[in-house]
Amino acid sequence: MGSGSGIACDLSTHSLLTVEHRAKYQAPDLVRRTLGYARSVAIVGLSTKRQKASFFVATFLKSRGIKIIPVHPKADRILGEKVYPTLTDIPESVDVVNVFRPPHECPVYAEQAVGIGAKVLWLQLGLFSEEAATIASAGGLDVIMDLCIKMEYGRYDGTMRFLGMNTGILTAKKAQIGRISSSQDMHASECSILT
Repeated sequence: MGSGSGIACDLSTHSLLTVEHRAKYQAPDLVRRTLGYARSVAIVGLSTKRQKASFFVATFLKSRGIKIIPVHPKADRILGEKVYPTLTDIPESVDVVNVFRPPHECPVYAEQAVGIGAKVLWLQLGLFSEEAATIASAGGLDVIMDLCIKMEYGRYDGTMRFLGMNTGILTAKKAQIGRISSSQDMHASECSILT
C-alpha cells in the first residue's frame, strides 16, 4: 500500500460526491491510515438480518479480528456481540463509527461519535451528509463518506474475492494493513490490474 496507489486502487464506483468531496472524504491515504489502526468499529444500524449489507460487512470485519460493536435500538445480540441502543451507551473506546442509516440521521451519529471520542466517522457506500461531516470534523474526527469499509479492505489488501467480491478487476499483493509502520514499509504492496 504505497503512498501513491496503482491505477487499480484508484478505480472508483459511481460516487455521490463531487471531485472535491472525493478528494477530501475518500482520499486513499486517509482510508489506508484508518484501515491500518482500526481495531474497534461501532456499526450503527447493524441489521439482525443475514442478507443485509450491514450484517455482511460486520461478518467480514469480525473475520479479520476487528472488534465489532453493534448499535441497534431494539436488538440484544448480533453476531454474538452485545448490542447498544446508541453510540453513547458503549462503555469502551471506539476507533471507527461506521454508519448504515439514512443521510438525514447522520448528523445525530456524528454528534454521538464526537461525544464518545471516536477517531473516524465512516458513512457507508451511498451515504453523504455535509452536515455530519462538518460536525465530525469540528469535533476532531476524520470523515470518510460514500465508501464501503469491507470493499476498501479488499481494495488495499487483496481480499476483494473474499466473502463475495469476485470482480475479476482488482488485485493486490497481500499486505498486512495493521503492520505498516513507516512510509518505507508502505511501498511493500502496489496495486495492479489483472490481465
